[in-house]
Amino acid sequence: MKNIIVTGGAGFIGSNFVHHVFRERPDWTITVYDALTYAGNRKNIEGLDPERVKFIHANICDEAAIDAAVAECDAIVHFAAESHNDNSLHSPYPFIETNIIGTYRILEAVRKHGKRLHHVSTDEVYGDLELDDPAKFTPDTPYNPSSPYSSSKASSDLLVRAWVRSFGVQATISNCSNNYGPYQHVEKFIPRQITEVLLGRKPKLYGAGENVRDWIHTEDHSSGVLTILEKGSIGETYLIGADGEKNNKEVVELMLELMGKDAKDYDHVSDRPGHDMRYAIDATRLQNELGWRPKYTDFRAGLADTVAWYTDNRSWWEPLKAETEAKYKELGR
Repeated sequence: MKNIIVTGGAGFIGSNFVHHVFRERPDWTITVYDALTYAGNRKNIEGLDPERVKFIHANICDEAAIDAAVAECDAIVHFAAESHNDNSLHSPYPFIETNIIGTYRILEAVRKHGKRLHHVSTDEVYGDLELDDPAKFTPDTPYNPSSPYSSSKASSDLLVRAWVRSFGVQATISNCSNNYGPYQHVEKFIPRQITEVLLGRKPKLYGAGENVRDWIHTEDHSSGVLTILEKGSIGETYLIGADGEKNNKEVVELMLELMGKDAKDYDHVSDRPGHDMRYAIDATRLQNELGWRPKYTDFRAGLADTVAWYTDNRSWWEPLKAETEAKYKELGR
C-alpha cells in the first residue's frame, strides 16, 4: 500500500492524517480527495511535496470521479463526512447525502476495482452513557445514535459491514472519540472557545457543562488509523481512544487557565437538543491485537499546544469566525 487516497484529506482529521503519513511513510504517495466544503481548506496541506501529495477536487457522491480515483490507488482511507451535530439538527439532508450516499459510492468503487478500504467513523454511533456508568463503548456495543449526524454515520458503518459480508470488500472500520488539535474548524467546541478568548470575548458552555467527552489528540487518531490500515483484520471494527475523559466544564476552565484568564469567566448558553451525556472508549482490541498505544495522553499539554497553534495562526481561522458565530447566534447558542 504505497499509493493511498484520503477522502476529506483537506479537513481537520483528514489533513492531520495526511501529515502523519507523509512523515511516517516517506515512500508512500497520497492523493487528497476533497470537495472543499466550508470545512475543507487547501491551506491544511500546504508545504507538502506535490510529487508525493496530489489533490483531487471532487465530491465523494460523484460516481465517475470517485471511480476513476479509486482505480488508480492501492487503498482508500475514508474520512470525508459532514460531522457537526448542530448543523445536522438545523439541516439534516447534507449528512444523509455525504455520509450515506457518499460511502455507498466509495464501497461500489472499491468493490469494482478490488481495493482496500478503511472507513473512519465516530463513537457517537453508540449513543451515550450515564455519567455514573463505569462502562465504556466496545466494538460490541449496540448502535443507538441520537442525532441526524450520528445516525448517518451509523448507517455508513452498516453499509461497510454489509459490503464486507455480501461482496467480500476488503474493509475495516474505526470508531474514534472526540479529536482535538490543529486545523480544527472554529465551529467545534475547543477551537470555538479558544478563538472567542483570543477575540476578547467570553467562551460559551452548553447547559451545565457536565457532558463528558473522551478526548484524543488527532495525532494519536492518525497513528491508530495507520495501524489498522496496515495490520487490521478485514471485517473488524476497532475503537480508537486514549482514556481522556473530561467534561466540557473542565475543558473550558483549563483552557481559560492556560490562556491566563479567570477559570470561571465563561457564559452558559442553551443546551443542544438531544445532547449526549457521556462518551468513553475501550481501545483494548486495538491495543492488544495490533499493538497500538496513544502517545499524547497529557491532555493539559495537548490543550496548551492547541491554544498555541490557534494563537499563532489567526490568519487561518479569522476568515471562518464571523460566519460561524452568526450561525450560532441564529441558533441561540
